[in-house]
Amino acid sequence: MSETRPDPATAAPPSRGRGRKPARPAREVHPLLQRLWELHPRLFGARFRPLKVGIFEDLMARHPDAFSREELKQALAQHVRSTRYLEAVAEGDARHDLDAQPVEPAAPEHVQHAILEVWRRRRGRDAEAARQWACGRLVQAIQASGLPRESWLERMRSHDPEVQALLDAALAEVGAVAARREALVRAYRASACSVEEFASMYGLEPAVVEQALQASAPA
Repeated sequence: MSETRPDPATAAPPSRGRGRKPARPAREVHPLLQRLWELHPRLFGARFRPLKVGIFEDLMARHPDAFSREELKQALAQHVRSTRYLEAVAEGDARHDLDAQPVEPAAPEHVQHAILEVWRRRRGRDAEAARQWACGRLVQAIQASGLPRESWLERMRSHDPEVQALLDAALAEVGAVAARREALVRAYRASACSVEEFASMYGLEPAVVEQALQASAPA
């Protein structure tokens, strides 16, 4: 007689895993999101785009008979809480309208919120990799915002010690990058060399020197 294999869907988990929290069941995707993908594939398709403020009213105006207000609210709420959507905001992508055109940058507060939420979701798998990713993204977000480090800290300070430690590390790296850039610019100006000569002397790409000069130029 052949051996009957247990059904993996109903078999009891190994005893060594009984002390762990059960895995959270996958959330059922709202059926309206498939319709939104069909209507606006460049927003809701293979690549998620951050949505402009007021996209709900824009959708209702363009597709008045396609869905109810309540269903659309539920679908959009699930969409913007998804990890893929938060990753798009965390990466610094602009907010887009219904025609998939960028219309405005995401607010710094929204970018940091997205970075931290993705970090929280990733750190259970690999805490150090998640921390490095989040710190790197915070550095890029701070630099892209144009805000001084002190202003960012004043606006984004957290009462969560882990979050604040992550933010402090990112702000320290921003300061270190600025210090290295200022030292490079001072050395270049004291050298009396061309950009190409200076870059060759220090083993740099000329574009790196040009970027440092542009960043240090008065506004």
